[in-house]
Amino acid sequence: MVIGDLSSAAETRDLAGQVNQIGRMNAVIHNAAVFLEPSRATTADGHAKTLAVNTLAPYLLTALIGRPDRLIYLSSGLHHRAGAGSLRDIGWTGRSWNAAQAYSESKLHVTALALALARVWPEVLSNAVDPGWVPTKMGGPAATGDLQMGYLTQTWLAVSNDVAATVSGGYWYHRQRQAPAPQARDRDLHDQLMDRLAALTGVTLF
Repeated sequence: MVIGDLSSAAETRDLAGQVNQIGRMNAVIHNAAVFLEPSRATTADGHAKTLAVNTLAPYLLTALIGRPDRLIYLSSGLHHRAGAGSLRDIGWTGRSWNAAQAYSESKLHVTALALALARVWPEVLSNAVDPGWVPTKMGGPAATGDLQMGYLTQTWLAVSNDVAATVSGGYWYHRQRQAPAPQARDRDLHDQLMDRLAALTGVTLF
């Protein structure tokens, strides 16, 4: 077990170090996130908490953990609502806070990250997964999705040697490839996102 607070850049870096001390991972699933933060909730590093946990942390962990065989990033169908302009004010310093929009944008970011890595790291299988609206602590008891299929898709992509699972650059829902939002596949957005995250973290991924 490794422990760290993903809203803190220092603790996220330390978490990566803890993982690397264990040894090279076969797969890393980036599953942690916050949902509807009631306010911008600035972290010690000056970032909106949603940005820090949902976008900056998986970016930092990807950059700092030894490259595994497989990477899985938890997305959401809400990433379709992000809009093409989500990078203009990625930190919500100029806009009035909108918790749902911030979450949607963060899920566009990690989906784009997964698809960008599939292109630039051909030796790594990198995919994004939409688990659906499932009855977890985040989703709440009213959620109507299939909890089991939500997590089985992640584990299947992480460990299966099925031909269908040993692919890269997919956006998955219940073991079926789906079409992500068009901007998630846009190479210009990939480049802009990587530049923005490198500037915010001081770490270059590629």
